[in-house]
Amino acid sequence: MTRCVEGYGTGHHLHTARLLELSENLPVRIEIIDLPDRIDALLPALDEMISEGLVVVADVHFRHYLRDPKK
Repeated sequence: MTRCVEGYGTGHHLHTARLLELSENLPVRIEIIDLPDRIDALLPALDEMISEGLVVVADVHFRHYLRDPKK
């Protein structure tokens, strides 16, 4: 979860940390990486939880690096 610095709400009103230092109305971004069938199963639950927002579903290619355990 990431608390973002600024973003636009559905009313096209700018929410930003620059205007109010302790704004409680800043956007939040949550990223989930999982198998497509598990994401598809999650989407109906998100439909019921989110009253205002944006959900982006995209294919992701990643590389997983591990530190050498011998060092």
